[in-house]
Formats: sequence, structure tokens, C-alpha cells
Amino acid sequence: MNKILCGVDIGGTKCSIALVNEKGKILDKIHTCAHIGKKEQELIKVVVENIKRIIRKNDLQESDLPGIGMGFAGHIRFPDGVIITTSNLKGFKNYPLREAVQSHFEIPVILDNDANAQALGEYKFGAGQGYNDMIFLTISTGIGAGIIINKKLYRGMTGTAGEFGHMIVEPDSELTCTCGNHGCLMACACGMALPYLFEKKLKEGKKSKLNLPPNFNMSEINGQLLKKGLEMDDPVSKEIILDSGYYIGLGIYNIFQALNPPLIVLGGGLTNWGDIYLKKIKSTFYELARDMIFDPIEITISKIIGDAGVIGAAALTLE
Repeated sequence: MNKILCGVDIGGTKCSIALVNEKGKILDKIHTCAHIGKKEQELIKVVVENIKRIIRKNDLQESDLPGIGMGFAGHIRFPDGVIITTSNLKGFKNYPLREAVQSHFEIPVILDNDANAQALGEYKFGAGQGYNDMIFLTISTGIGAGIIINKKLYRGMTGTAGEFGHMIVEPDSELTCTCGNHGCLMACACGMALPYLFEKKLKEGKKSKLNLPPNFNMSEINGQLLKKGLEMDDPVSKEIILDSGYYIGLGIYNIFQALNPPLIVLGGGLTNWGDIYLKKIKSTFYELARDMIFDPIEITISKIIGDAGVIGAAALTLE
């Protein structure tokens, strides 16, 4: 019998639970937002109930699964299965999430950072197939990364390796990152920065074609709205997207110098900005790297972008 894998992707706005086959194809999936705003134990109850529900729905027993893989947005102490910190959900500081979920199941539960899980999923089932080494960079509400070296996830001594979103790319920036530093890549180029960047452009006198109402809440500026602006040839949206692409290209240059990978895969919601965004990322990288590139490096978009989180979480059970 082919293995059926179970993955759980816990994010700030949604929680996905899926059954996945050994080829990375989703067999069944549950989306829920019932975890939002809940305390730790209440969130665990939502997750556990939905895992058991999807197992029953597919006429399976817990013992039919090799384990349960969970991806969580935050700093994870991997050996212990403990969330050190997270900015996506309230609470969970130094919280033993793996142990809390494991107490409800006989099969192993594996907890890792969501970007690590996505990297593993992309390596096994997506653009990383055929490579020994790769970097997965997710650009969404925040920015994170996973590192594959010699066909294995590299986590570092704690489990927090790959937090490239916290590399400082603009030390004099006014933007403060969630970590408290100024000018992190995450502060300059992720979804959380978009409201500030848009409002700043307007204050500088730039005119937007989006025609936002006078009482518009700037916190609602997001990647989808800027994509709409891009389609309207809105100069403000276009400028922010190109600025963000520049910083991601700068970040990739730093990653290239540190790790020299043959492949960098980009995932996350902001990659939906399309060719103009990807071209800016690549052009910035190549302008900086110049003749320091001795062997080809590929920069490409995720092949499992829509479900990378939950497929990646399921892939953790194959480690």
C-alpha cells in the first residue's frame, strides 16, 4: 500500500489540513479559520479535531499514516518541537506545540517552521526535484526561507537557520521589523510593509489610479490590491512592486554569496505580482553578482505554490 501523508499548515489567517500521496498530490483537504484569535489549547483542539475528521472521512485509521507533519510560522526549536516566538498568532511563546498535539495521537508528530516545510515539499515534489541543494524563499505577509543541503533540510543548532527575512538590507530605513531591528528584508519587502510604503508614496506627492476613498483604511493595502493597481498601470503600485523586487534581489545576492546554491525557488503570495516582479528580482541579482557567477544559478517560481505549506508539512513525515 502506498503511503498516505498528513500535513497541517498553521498560519495567521488560515489553517489547512490535508492528506497527500507519496507524489505530493493532495487527496483531501480541510481549510479552517476557526483557530484565529484562540488561545493555545483552543487552537490545538481545532487542529486535532480536524486531523481526526479528515482521517475518518477517508476511511482511514491513524495507524495507516506514517506520522503527522506540522508547519508553523515562527521560530521553532526543532529538536524539542517548541515554538520560541511567532508574530502571526497571539501567545505561543516558548510553547511545546508538538508535545501538545502528540498527546492526542499514537503516530509521530513532527513540527517545523513553515518555510522549512515548504522547502522540503518543493524539493521532493516541485521545482527542486533533481537538485541536491536549493533555497526556498517565501515572500508573503512575512519572509522566510528553507535550506536544502546534500538532499536534507539544514536547520542549524536551534532549528532557526534560514531566517533570511531578518538580514538587514537597509540599515537607515524607517521601517521597523517585527524583530525590533530597522531595515530587515522582511520590513522592506513583505506584505506587512505595503500599507506603510503606499502611504509614504502618497505623502511624497505620488498620485495613484486606484482612487481610494478619503476614509480608506491604509492597513487594507495588500498584495492583491497592488496587483490590481499594476493591471491599471498605477504608478504607485508599480513603484512599490519594483522596490520590493529590488530588495528581494539584494537578499538573493546575499544568500548566493553565503551559500552558493544552484537553485533558488520563490514562493508566497507576492510572487503573484508576475513577470515585472520576477524580472526586477533577477536583474538586481545579476547586476550585483556580475562575473562572480561561475556556474549557472536558477531563480524560479514554486511549482506547488498554492498548497506548498500543507504539502511541505506532509513531506516532513518522509524525513
